[in-house]
Amino acid sequence: MLDAKTMSAVKSGIATNLLKRLLRGDERTVRTKKNILGLFLLRGMSQAIGLILVPLTLHYLEPTKYGIWLTLSSIVGWFVFFDIGLGNGFRNKFAEALARNNVELARVYVSTTFVMLGAIVSVFFLLFLAVNPFLGWAVIFNTSEYLSGELSSVVTITFSFFCLRFVFGLIGTVLIADQKPALNSLLDLLGNVASLIIIWLLMFSTQGSLLNLSIGLGASTALIPLGASLVLFSTKYSVVRPSWRYVQFSHARELASLGVKFFILQVSSVIIFSSANILIAQLYSPADVVPYNIAFKYYNTISMFAYLFLLPFWSAYTEAFTRGDIAWIEKTIQIQKRIWYIVAGIVVIMSLLADTFYRLWVGSSIHISAGISISMAIYVLIVFWCNIYGNLINGTGKIHLEVIFAVLAGVVNIPLTIFLCQYLQFGVAGVIIAPSICLLPACFLWPMQVKKILSGNPTGIWAK
Repeated sequence: MLDAKTMSAVKSGIATNLLKRLLRGDERTVRTKKNILGLFLLRGMSQAIGLILVPLTLHYLEPTKYGIWLTLSSIVGWFVFFDIGLGNGFRNKFAEALARNNVELARVYVSTTFVMLGAIVSVFFLLFLAVNPFLGWAVIFNTSEYLSGELSSVVTITFSFFCLRFVFGLIGTVLIADQKPALNSLLDLLGNVASLIIIWLLMFSTQGSLLNLSIGLGASTALIPLGASLVLFSTKYSVVRPSWRYVQFSHARELASLGVKFFILQVSSVIIFSSANILIAQLYSPADVVPYNIAFKYYNTISMFAYLFLLPFWSAYTEAFTRGDIAWIEKTIQIQKRIWYIVAGIVVIMSLLADTFYRLWVGSSIHISAGISISMAIYVLIVFWCNIYGNLINGTGKIHLEVIFAVLAGVVNIPLTIFLCQYLQFGVAGVIIAPSICLLPACFLWPMQVKKILSGNPTGIWAK
């Protein structure tokens, strides 16, 4: 029988050998694998903190206020898309510049994008200040009128911190475009840790206040990217540090032309993916947002896996396509498809255990129906499958078909949701089923487009 020291050495050897095998491959593959490992570690920690935040926040705010906070977070999240797609347009152009070793052009893209984002956020902040006094937030959130004054202050504070994050969050796009998404996830983790500490302190120092919550969580999510920008642009990314001298508005059209297409995709994505909270609040009540979000966060563990697994590939595809490495792209997509089948099996098991998990997590006071769970399971699998192919399409910038499809899906989604919820009586599950139906055609269209792109001779709408 082996002693403890020998067993430890054997285990260490096995782990080292497994790590070497896992990180085997060409430079791009190894870089991608390292990022995936880092993403899973960091986002896994963030996900765990996120799960802890749910019962803590629910304990700090009673269900109606918690539903309002979730809905407000969704609404403010919509404004991230008012960059008119510059973030994703910049991501592709910056990655292409790096692939061609053109550091000066990369710095031009960073500087120009920063100025454009600053101008956009200034306009929208002034518009918000002008119209906010005339907005009936109690009506918007479908809640009691006595909360109207507090809600106006909460929204103002939340939107103000969001504007800071809107501009300085570009550092995260720089990291992702440079194929270092794990570092961007580290920033997210720091934000979640700060949020956890803040909510913990609020629980012991104040009583259920939306105002205090908005100040604490707003600061934690805005100041971290600001600090990261100051540090990284002074050290690792000093060669592409934004500078007025490198602002070239001749490149603004180049960034904006691709960015506008991404903007249309983003707006449609808001309607399809991020309107659920406010739709539920309007069709039912803010309290009904809670069961939906608990199920969403449960299945979001799979959505997060898909996101983390696929995230490094967008910019990797941009680099590979720019350099003509089609074989690597084809091999990568086949691996991703095999992962999808494994994930589908895991989702089935999660659905069978859902009720037990909900009771252990948030107790039995909140009921989540089987319809909500099953609908959410199907939804996350459809999104995962579409993103396997959508990542390559986005990375090559040939998104004209995506734009047309997204507009049609966005137009159909809300009326279909109302029809399923009110006329067919699907309940909250209808809010999940509607976007799944809207996305279903993409499961067939995107593989067709990818095949044509990789063939080298796409024509018509497939090539735009």
